[in-house]
Amino acid sequence: MLQTKNIREKEPVIHRLARVEGQLRGVQKMIADDRDCREVFQQLIAIRAAVQSASLSYLQGVVSECLLNMDDSDDLDVQKATMTDLIKMLGKLSE
Repeated sequence: MLQTKNIREKEPVIHRLARVEGQLRGVQKMIADDRDCREVFQQLIAIRAAVQSASLSYLQGVVSECLLNMDDSDDLDVQKATMTDLIKMLGKLSE
């Protein structure tokens, strides 16, 4: 299992996701208030970019730390499987 307890790595991602949460609520209100569809779409694009940025930040910081401190670090097969899984996830991020 990959996980971290390092708050310095997690805190920026948590902060970004909290901002995204606020943006999502704002877009819901925009739609309910029948705002211009271009404005709504612009906000949706901004949300997508913010989520992608948070995902990359998480991948860079937290996951790299996790990989360096893996419990099964002596098992090369586990390391390879973990890296393969992360690369697959990164590919999905760019879709």
